[in-house]
Amino acid sequence: MSAPRIAIPIPTSNNDEYNARALPQYKQAIERAGGEPVEVPLTLSPQEVAQLVSSCQGVLLPGSPNDLNPHKYGEEPRSETTAADSKREDVDELLIQDAHNLHKPMLCICAGVQAVNVWRNGSLHQHVPAVSANVNHAPGRTITNAHTVELAPTSLLAEIHAHTNAAAGNIAEVNSSHHQALHHVGDGLQVTARSAADGIIEAVESTNPDHFLLGVQWHPERLEDDFSRGIFSRFVQEAAAWKPRTIKESIG
Repeated sequence: MSAPRIAIPIPTSNNDEYNARALPQYKQAIERAGGEPVEVPLTLSPQEVAQLVSSCQGVLLPGSPNDLNPHKYGEEPRSETTAADSKREDVDELLIQDAHNLHKPMLCICAGVQAVNVWRNGSLHQHVPAVSANVNHAPGRTITNAHTVELAPTSLLAEIHAHTNAAAGNIAEVNSSHHQALHHVGDGLQVTARSAADGIIEAVESTNPDHFLLGVQWHPERLEDDFSRGIFSRFVQEAAAWKPRTIKESIG
C-alpha cells in the first residue's frame, strides 16, 4: 500500500531562511509517520493548487512568521501584528476548502490552526501578551518545554496522549513560539486544550466525528517525544484510511 500523500504549503512567500529551516521539519515528521509530504508552492494558480491537492489524502497547514490579515475577522491590525502573506493565505484557503468539502484529514499547526479558525468564522487575539501576562507563549524554537497544556478528557488529543504518556494524565508539556492565539472559536470547532496557567486556547478539533481535523498552537514537528510523534502518526493513519466522498455526500 502506497504512503498517503500529505499536501504542505510552503510556509511563507517572503522568508526563504524560515522556509529552509522550518519546512524540512514538517516533511521529516510526516515521513517518520509513514506519509509522503507534497510541497505546495505559493506561486501556483488556483487551478494548479486544486490539481495538486486532488492527488493528496491529507492536508497539513504549517506555521509561518507572518500574521493573518485581521480584516478577515473584522479587526484593524494592532501595532504588534506583522504583515500578512496574501499568497500563503490564498493557498491555505484553497486547501482548507478542499479538505472541508471532501472531509480530508487535516493537521493545522500554529499559524495553520489560526488560519482554519478564521476561515470558519472565528477570530484571533492579535497579541497574546495584551490578554495574558502569566505565560510566555513565545520563548522561541530552542525551548522545548515552554508550558503545560490541559487536554479535554474526551478529546482526540487526550486519547493520543494516553497512548504515549498515560502517567501524565491530561497534562502535557509543549513548546511554544507564537504571539497570537485563537479568541472566538470558529464554526464546527471545539476547544480541546488550553494553557494550564492562563486558559489561552492551545488546540481545537472538529465537532464532526466523521472528519479528522486537529489544530495545535504549539510545534510538535520540532519535538522528538512520543506525544508529538503520536500526533503525526494518528494524522497519517487517518489520511491512509481516507476515502473520497461521493458527489451526493459532498454537496451541502
